[in-house]
Amino acid sequence: MFPLSEEQIRRYARHIVLPGVGGRGQRRLLQSRVLLIGVGGLGSPIALYLAAAGVGTIGIIDPDVVDLSNLQRQVLFRTEDLGRPKAEVARERLQALNPDVQVIPYVTRFTAANARQLVADYDLIIDGSDNFPTKYLASDVCVWERKPLIWGAIFQYEGQVSMVPPGGRPCYRCLLPTPPPPDLIPDCQQAGVLGAVPGAIGALQALEALKWLLGLGTSLAGRLLVFDGLRAEWLSVQVERRRDCPVCGDHPTLFEPIDYEVFCGLAPRTPA
Repeated sequence: MFPLSEEQIRRYARHIVLPGVGGRGQRRLLQSRVLLIGVGGLGSPIALYLAAAGVGTIGIIDPDVVDLSNLQRQVLFRTEDLGRPKAEVARERLQALNPDVQVIPYVTRFTAANARQLVADYDLIIDGSDNFPTKYLASDVCVWERKPLIWGAIFQYEGQVSMVPPGGRPCYRCLLPTPPPPDLIPDCQQAGVLGAVPGAIGALQALEALKWLLGLGTSLAGRLLVFDGLRAEWLSVQVERRRDCPVCGDHPTLFEPIDYEVFCGLAPRTPA
């Protein structure tokens, strides 16, 4: 395995002295490849912590440009970035933070057409998206490609974090077999979110990612961690695999991406 340079030894000194990490673990991080879906409220702290930790390759998928309303919580961006593609700004910011890291921007949506190809190139996938279609798609594809997925969600003062292990069992569909009706789906644009909440959830997603890459501790596979920011309370909920799950169950029936906007009731069905 390649030796660390003197500069890297100084940069990652607090990792290298950690039991369970050391130089071997740091070299492992530098060789790791992580794909981040979304670089908004959740994705900003995730990206910053992964880059600072020395994760060698970080792919960032985000089709959006920086908007003024983003700056209340998306700490990766500055006022002068308004109107620029988030993925491109993230590449500049993260590589300035740590030149060891290669950041690959994808200024595009994560879709049924490109998901499997994108996921296949990475060791670990992190979902920082803000919508159900992307979360179902990410989970399904990660099960089929046998990639670990760490996902998070936020709303107002609350957040959730969990993990889909390689091959599922359980997957996101085991937790939520069908999406809620569209009129009940939370909308942060209308309902709001306290800016520090995605910071807390995103930091925890980054922690879980680093643990997985290093082979440390106990993962969140099979558990949902729920955070109540107003009460400053965490609740851990066991998630069981559904034997009838169409993706990771005993007799799966779904093997390719579907139209997730239709599945989530966000788009009209096309007549046969």
